[in-house]
Amino acid sequence: MAANIDEACELAREAAVLGAEFVLFPENVAMMTFGPDNIRAHARSQDRHPAIEAFSALAVELDIWLHAGTLAIWNGDKIANRSFVFSPDGKIASTYDKIHMFDVDLANGESYRESATFSPGSETVLVDLPWGGLGLSTCYDVRFPYLYRALAHGGATMLAVPAAFTVPTGEAHWHVLLRARAIENGCYVFAPAQTGSHAGGRKTFGHALIIDPWGRVLADAGDEPGFIIVDIDPNLVVEARSQVPSLMHTRKLF
Repeated sequence: MAANIDEACELAREAAVLGAEFVLFPENVAMMTFGPDNIRAHARSQDRHPAIEAFSALAVELDIWLHAGTLAIWNGDKIANRSFVFSPDGKIASTYDKIHMFDVDLANGESYRESATFSPGSETVLVDLPWGGLGLSTCYDVRFPYLYRALAHGGATMLAVPAAFTVPTGEAHWHVLLRARAIENGCYVFAPAQTGSHAGGRKTFGHALIIDPWGRVLADAGDEPGFIIVDIDPNLVVEARSQVPSLMHTRKLF
């Protein structure tokens, strides 16, 4: 865990040198573990998680807004897959607990039962940043368009989707789902992602993405560790929504 935290901080420092003012980390940034016992062993309470202290200090050091991916946080007898957003003064501006649980048996033999270990969140979360409203989500949430519609109607102009997508589902769906969420809602999408091989034989797809409100992929990190950086223009949100004003035409059908 300590090595993961250090590497994330170093990559953020490199991005800050290039002018980054808002940095996002992937899901499970501090520790990618496999299996309920290992996840529980590496979970921490929020007031005792070393990543929170380190990332709070990092935000102050670099004078940035920091979305610290997700961390495994004890929440009663289960664990919350919790996102943290830090302001440049190092304070926690907001948290979000992943709502949708990934329970599935894959054809390649991999099996996931997030609900056995994690407690799902129940609330949408929007954070006001200097560039607009940031709607929070995590990984499997991306398959549920109504979440992002609610965030957009609530004022989101940007969507965060930190993830640890499997390789088979990533190859099939990662790019198209994220582009769809951007297009449907006229939002920027920031999707930092785990990549490579992990404990227990798990492999993640990578391809962290930054997508503009028209659905154009502005940057793709590929499948090697590193970071991507772009300049964003909040005016493009207004432009995209004026050309396709679907948010104004939403109807409640049920």
